[in-house]
Amino acid sequence: MNESEPLTPAVFHILLALSAEERHGYGIIKDVLARTNGKLRLGAGTLYGSIKRMSEAGLLEESDQRPEGANDDERRRYYRLTKRGRDAAQLEARRLEQLVFDARERRVLPVLLTSRDLEVTR
Repeated sequence: MNESEPLTPAVFHILLALSAEERHGYGIIKDVLARTNGKLRLGAGTLYGSIKRMSEAGLLEESDQRPEGANDDERRRYYRLTKRGRDAAQLEARRLEQLVFDARERRVLPVLLTSRDLEVTR
């Protein structure tokens, strides 16, 4: 993954999911589904292919931490962001923020969004 290129939507959403807490694959899928109101469904192939590439690029790593007791399933692998992953998420968020700024400046979006505007797009 080249730092100067935009991240794919799947990679960016995985980074966002892991920015809040360590998660296993199904937890990432559920987080993305909830945050996008069901509009982005990561399939297992997309998720685990992305995780593999992201791990190789140093954006995330497998975690040694496990939930305690009944909340744990030894088959699950938990992932966490690395500093490089958090930096990549911030860089991508800034890139997207600039795009939104440009869209507002060119009157593609209203200058100030209201909560109603956000509901329409979700």
